Amino acid sequence: MKKFFAELIGTFILVFVGTGTVAFGNGMEGIGHVGIALAFGLSIVAAVYSIGTISGAHLNPAVSIAMFVNKRLNAKDLASYIVAQVVGALLASSFLYFLVSNSGLSVDKVGLGQNALADGVTALGGFLFEVVASFIFILVIVTVTSESKGNAKIAGIVIGLTLVLMILVGLNITGLSVNPARSLAPALFIGGSAFKQVWIFILAPIVGGIFAAIVGDQLLGTEE
Repeated sequence: MKKFFAELIGTFILVFVGTGTVAFGNGMEGIGHVGIALAFGLSIVAAVYSIGTISGAHLNPAVSIAMFVNKRLNAKDLASYIVAQVVGALLASSFLYFLVSNSGLSVDKVGLGQNALADGVTALGGFLFEVVASFIFILVIVTVTSESKGNAKIAGIVIGLTLVLMILVGLNITGLSVNPARSLAPALFIGGSAFKQVWIFILAPIVGGIFAAIVGDQLLGTEE
């Protein structure tokens, strides 16, 4: 139960801080690309160094699935982690929805930091980008947290900065997800195109994460 609540709290921090920055920072026009990227990245750092010693601070179903593939997580814990992450994300989006609605802002106008394909980006293009971005992001996680290849002391900083970099690349493509829970929660509240496209942001990170787990194990020796 400690791991369950650790993942719930950590994912809440990530989604509330990250998507909250998009909503209250007036999107990219207000706080800017760098501000949004830093908000997500620093929330990862905060979560890793607060609850990481309890659950590993996956905060992301795709990460947990990658850890399961590499046998760092059993099936029971995998299910518990995913449920906790989704619940944490839903609580964050529901709280953010309440705050936006009671702050003189329109949820329809500012949104909840939901992911969606940018104008001109096809479903295939968005899917492939999310697969590649998730592969890079989760490969870093798999490597830096490896007992044989990694460094636990700096893992939170490395992971957070990697997310910052990936968001800077992907904000004008998909908004960057690399995390099914982070995308599912706001999409359920917003609906519309965000909900219609949410399958991309659920499936692509999982595919990218599985590839990352295999490459980490077979080519980089992360599980030795």
